[in-house]
Amino acid sequence: MAESSLLLKMTGVGLVLNGRQILDGIDLQIERNEILTLIGPNGAGKTTLLRVALGLLKPSAGEIWQSPGLRIGYMPQKLFPDRTFPIDVQRFLRLTDKHYRRRISDVLCEVGADHLLNAPLASLSGGELQRVLLARAMLRDPQLLVLDEPIQGVDVHGQGELFKLITSLRHEHGCSVLMVSHDLHLVMASTDRVVCLNEHICCTGSPEMVSKDQQFLNLFGPTVMQQLALYTHDPKHQHSQCRGSSDACPHYTGDRDD
Repeated sequence: MAESSLLLKMTGVGLVLNGRQILDGIDLQIERNEILTLIGPNGAGKTTLLRVALGLLKPSAGEIWQSPGLRIGYMPQKLFPDRTFPIDVQRFLRLTDKHYRRRISDVLCEVGADHLLNAPLASLSGGELQRVLLARAMLRDPQLLVLDEPIQGVDVHGQGELFKLITSLRHEHGCSVLMVSHDLHLVMASTDRVVCLNEHICCTGSPEMVSKDQQFLNLFGPTVMQQLALYTHDPKHQHSQCRGSSDACPHYTGDRDD
């Protein structure tokens, strides 16, 4: 692969914190215009890997290369606005960088949150807050969008909508996406490449390839394939013929609005 097609490359990256090996021998590269998703059990080092990639943590071993001048937009895993702190969405986004203030309205509109411009940050629902955080990450017109559990705190319907939005932003802006997610259903339907992490990289490849890998199955248990099979959807199938019954419809998951 030509270096010019790479945005970020990690070679032999390891991290030891407080005498504990958190990451070990990570080789990872992110190409232009792809969605790469990190999955793995709790404590696997996924968020830590993002922080190392962003330069927020210094690795104990290995090297990290970034494309010169790489613009990165980062959406953290959690934000708990203080309800006693009177700040609205517009003021919150202005804290990012004064150079991007003129883009706030446009970016909020792009993520479907323009109506929240003057809303108190602490009053937002889980889905609204995630859209505002996504807008914040997009303000820099990033070449690499880094998302840590972007659907956390979002209801089932909102999760699917948010994944669709991320995919749309990727296509419209030509940016790459590096994402951590626990929702295997949505990951397998919305990503180009999956990296299964458990301190080291257990397996990597297309969603279909990873879902059949024995190391993936060992990590997520014997029922994971049945769960993923339920999500696989035949576009010619009409749910109305099944009367909304999980017994009548093998594609019905119980959490769809159609």
